[in-house]
Amino acid sequence: MTNSLVPSPVAVVTGGARGIGLGIARWFLAHGYRVALLDIDAVTLARTEAELNDPQTVLALVCDVSDPQQVQAAIDQVDRHYGRIDALVNNAGIAVFKTIGATSFEDWRAVLATNLDGPFLCTQACAPVMRRGGGGSVVNIASISGLRASTLRVAYGTSKAALIHLTKQQAVELGSVGIRANAIAPGPVETEMAKLVHSVAIRSDYHDVIPLNRYGLVAEIASVAGFLCSAEAAYVNGQVLAVDGGFEAAGVGLPTLRKMAAA
Repeated sequence: MTNSLVPSPVAVVTGGARGIGLGIARWFLAHGYRVALLDIDAVTLARTEAELNDPQTVLALVCDVSDPQQVQAAIDQVDRHYGRIDALVNNAGIAVFKTIGATSFEDWRAVLATNLDGPFLCTQACAPVMRRGGGGSVVNIASISGLRASTLRVAYGTSKAALIHLTKQQAVELGSVGIRANAIAPGPVETEMAKLVHSVAIRSDYHDVIPLNRYGLVAEIASVAGFLCSAEAAYVNGQVLAVDGGFEAAGVGLPTLRKMAAA
């Protein structure tokens, strides 16, 4: 039985209007959290807010996570609205898939601004509110591209590798005040975006090199994020968990040899 005198916990999810972010927000809502969704896409965010249709437990805020003023204003609003923050999931991210030579400095800065500056700024803004409430949990959504290099991902992969190290810095410093920080490194995930940008050939290649022979599901990423924010993970800090069907463990892999082994 829930104690009505104890306010339900609050989770902030960036990039929460769609995809993995929305899946994580749904997990929190299903587990008794109130949720603040931050997203730069005002149209999609409004549609998601209407779809969730729960003003008591959902606060939707338009925010560019790479902008310090917007981030602080959004977190201040969350604090005024809910009075606490227990979990932060830094999910907002962008990607530019170009060769090193074709990646402009503007491309590079745009990716790092969202994927690295964003988690830095959001965690910096949320930490005092978490600390006031006795602690909390930060989960940074990195990528398998931050653990293993790949073509056409110089900006994206570098930003995610840096985010993994930022996670460890956060864990070391913030752990002493009761705030845990961990990262998830998803492999390819079955999202609407993936369906648009991954060709049949790319999907086939991924299936060949992932031991579980499939893409991950949004719900599978969400459940890991939820676990890391829960009391069950109270002693987990500074870790990077690849949720990738074994992709990172498999190394480069040779599909032909794997097929022979499976015969």
